[in-house]
Amino acid sequence: MENHFNLTSECLEQWAEDKQQKNKSAFTFISDNSEQTWSYEELWKIVNTIKQNIVHLVPDKQSKILIRLPHSAEYAFCFFAAILADRIPIPASPDLTNDEISFLLSDSGALNVITNDPNEKYTKQVKLITPIRLQEQVNDQAPFISNSKKEDPAFMVYTSGTTSKPKGVLHAHRTILGRKLMKAGWENFNSDQKVLHAGALNWTYTLGVGVMDVWLAGGHAHLYNGEKKPEKWVSMIQQHNINIFVAVPTIYRQILKYAKIQKKQFTSLHYGLCSGEPLPVSTLQEWQKKVGTDLYEALGMTELSTYISTNKNIKIKPGSPGKAQPGRIICILPENGDSSPLKSNEIGLLAVHKSDPGLMLGYWNRQEEEKLVFRDDWFIGGDIASIDEEDYVWFHGRSDEIIKSFGYRVSPIEIESVIASLEEISEVAVFGKNIKDNKTLICAVVITNTIDEFDEEKIKIKLSKKLAKYKMPHIIKEIDKLPRTRNGKIRRSILKEKFTVEVE
Repeated sequence: MENHFNLTSECLEQWAEDKQQKNKSAFTFISDNSEQTWSYEELWKIVNTIKQNIVHLVPDKQSKILIRLPHSAEYAFCFFAAILADRIPIPASPDLTNDEISFLLSDSGALNVITNDPNEKYTKQVKLITPIRLQEQVNDQAPFISNSKKEDPAFMVYTSGTTSKPKGVLHAHRTILGRKLMKAGWENFNSDQKVLHAGALNWTYTLGVGVMDVWLAGGHAHLYNGEKKPEKWVSMIQQHNINIFVAVPTIYRQILKYAKIQKKQFTSLHYGLCSGEPLPVSTLQEWQKKVGTDLYEALGMTELSTYISTNKNIKIKPGSPGKAQPGRIICILPENGDSSPLKSNEIGLLAVHKSDPGLMLGYWNRQEEEKLVFRDDWFIGGDIASIDEEDYVWFHGRSDEIIKSFGYRVSPIEIESVIASLEEISEVAVFGKNIKDNKTLICAVVITNTIDEFDEEKIKIKLSKKLAKYKMPHIIKEIDKLPRTRNGKIRRSILKEKFTVEVE
């Protein structure tokens, strides 16, 4: 009979019950005016108290619970407590509108919402639970003991689908076994390290790398909820003696551009981790020069988390997110539906074997979309890539973002990398704009870092020496700010929607 296996227990219990580790700092949450730190023993007690209240308030196992809280320590407490209670938390962004939340409730079937506002109104009748209520002491209940198994659902996150509505990605408790592969192949976390993640807790990048993985290693997780100015990250790294900083590449670029950097401010920093979008070669090289540490990149997806990465034990190839983490089985498959892996340097769909322990259980009530991502023994997440002779992966973009222009298939990532290498360019985004049937133009928007007047033709002349003619942007425009998600990703869909093209 399979032994019980719970994701939260795997992260916290061993440290909280170890006499030598229980008083060790586990979690620090920082605001502009205050900060608070919890030991592993204190954290375990809080999570267990909330667990007991959840069991009382939400009596049915595997009930779904939507978490609609601001970025806060309570967000993390409630998420991990719900998993420990054998319920299924759904982390949601506090920025979502009531209509968007109502869709998540309707689609998931969740009947419970953890919120700070007990008077919120939804189109669906749900039970509203406040974090304060969940932290009340429980004296009249026998302690609930999880009896979850590795294959049981642990949590669900929503991600963009091939349709207009997000889809629920259901993860099992065994996902923690996949995260152990991340530790060996990318993070190298240990119990002596202090880790600062720049993201918010509604994002699985933060919940996973910033909290879950740090606790799994017995380390000290730090999160911040304040005004995210570039110089603030530098001061926190210095003030809290952070060993590993985790962010999207945009955060590193902003630090380099806007913060006054001195190497002595980073004496505690061993290295940085980045994911969420490609790391520009120029950002990597400037960080190495000015800060004096490496940045280890990773490629992942909501359905699996990161599985391609660089780390301190392998050589960094600028422009590549690295190799498959030890224990992962990957290949490149043709786009035409064949299951025979392509040869080195051939471009196709990046695939991971469906036996991977970190792979999702499936899409919630989206059987047709789920069929599209499985091909025999392989899961295909939609990334276009190639693998070279040394097993490094080269990312070419998402299959739904590849630009099909005048008979050519063009990677926006490749073009962005070249444009970003120009000294006058600070930020860039490339996308395809359909202007007529069977006519798509390659468009680029840029933010410059000079006071000179923007000159599109001058930039195009420089690019013509670096890009094949069919890869050249037809239009380059200067803008003041790139539309990004709260977590720093470029919102290409917004650019496509708002970008105007004058056609002669």
